[in-house]
Amino acid sequence: MNERIISIESYSAIEIYGVGDIYLDLIRKAWPKVKIVARGDILKIYGEKSDIEDFDRRFGLLLVHYDRFGGLNPNDVQLIMGVTGENNDLTPLPIEQPDVLVYGNHGLQVRARTINQQKMVESANANDMLFAIGPAGTGKTYTAVALAVRALKNRQVKRIILTRPAVEAGENLGFLPGDLKDKLDPYLQPLYDALRDMLPPQKLLTYLEDGTIEVAPLAFMRGRTLDHAFAILDEAQNATSSQLKMFLTRMGKSAKFIITGDITQIDLPRNQKSGLVQSVDILKNIEGIDFVFLDGRDIVRHRLVKKVIEAYETLDKMPENGHYQSKK
Repeated sequence: MNERIISIESYSAIEIYGVGDIYLDLIRKAWPKVKIVARGDILKIYGEKSDIEDFDRRFGLLLVHYDRFGGLNPNDVQLIMGVTGENNDLTPLPIEQPDVLVYGNHGLQVRARTINQQKMVESANANDMLFAIGPAGTGKTYTAVALAVRALKNRQVKRIILTRPAVEAGENLGFLPGDLKDKLDPYLQPLYDALRDMLPPQKLLTYLEDGTIEVAPLAFMRGRTLDHAFAILDEAQNATSSQLKMFLTRMGKSAKFIITGDITQIDLPRNQKSGLVQSVDILKNIEGIDFVFLDGRDIVRHRLVKKVIEAYETLDKMPENGHYQSKK
């Protein structure tokens, strides 16, 4: 009798086996010639070699389906696993789309939607450190998070680190109630929003609890070494030169770094300079570091966002005392 071990360590066992092992029971009924022993995130499969090969292929399709649609139901399990070694006609799933970065929740397909977003993808594949600079709404953060989630799912990294400077956007929020996490989470909400699109809720919660995904303010990065990690510094225009240097030098073995920011929306006090602006000049010629500049053509939010940005760019170019004349 042959044996094969299948690991589902990157998944939650209850999501694959079902509550009360309901999905696992359906799988066992569909494969009576195969003995299936489940121990936590390990499946041990015993049987004839051909039966094990067929089971392995079919179970792989089940995991692909889970990744694409963010969950399983009994019909999914029966459709995908509902064959035995006596019938090898595998029901094909939708054709893999090579440009899809992540299959998110509810069938969401996350992919680069503009030329410069695609440049981000290509540059991140070719370089270990990428700066993505551009105005609001160009998908910098979202694309970066998708690349990080893809790397985690493909086991290219062991963890994701998401960080931002805790700088108020022109407002004084004053006292915030709660513990330290409660006080800091409002600054990090856009990162949570992207993660919620791309990972099932329970899986995201598990990753956050066990540290596989860490969302923290930039100040918490000091003194650390980020090995085997995909780290993203968002809103980097609000990091000072010393803060940015501190973050970049956290890079450890087998790590990927993406730094995103919008140099037109700097919220630092007037006496502090943005480290992101300086980085373009001092880091641009280092091999392994690349810069991608996004612009109005990459804006993927509401069509009015592009108009708003264009209007403010025009205002910035006017004399200090200039003003608009209303159109008659």
